[in-house]
Amino acid sequence: MKITSLLFFLLISASGIAQTFTSKVVNIIDGNTFEIIDDYDEVTKFMLSEVDCPELGQELSEEARAFSEKLILKKKVEVTVEGKDMWGNKLVVIKLKNGDLLHEKLIEEGLAWASRKAEPKVAELQAKAKGDKKGIWAMVEPTPPWIYRRQQTMSQAKGR
Repeated sequence: MKITSLLFFLLISASGIAQTFTSKVVNIIDGNTFEIIDDYDEVTKFMLSEVDCPELGQELSEEARAFSEKLILKKKVEVTVEGKDMWGNKLVVIKLKNGDLLHEKLIEEGLAWASRKAEPKVAELQAKAKGDKKGIWAMVEPTPPWIYRRQQTMSQAKGR
């Protein structure tokens, strides 16, 4: 069955067409990374498009994870696959039962940074959260997750 899931996602990526389906979320890894289960009981990891939440170990990472968990864990959601990032992660938009988009809710609560490729609405929501000093924006100088990841990589001992 793994071949079925792999072929499905390869076709989506190759076609450049966004594919939408409904699936159940079975695990929340961090605020913007989670796993879903398909009709063949295959579990696949996805990341939210347009946002980046604090990494595990960063301030507010647990809050972002708990927020996503509350909204989508063990629930059926509408998943739109938008492609992959440069590391091969499958990027998606998650629509909640009430029609809200998970990445927008995370931005509104100040629990994520908008990506440079985010829709203008997401940038506006971030500007409002920043102005209201919500979540990460209440900190004096919050460290974006991409910088935190780089710092973690640089601090690891190098093998010879």
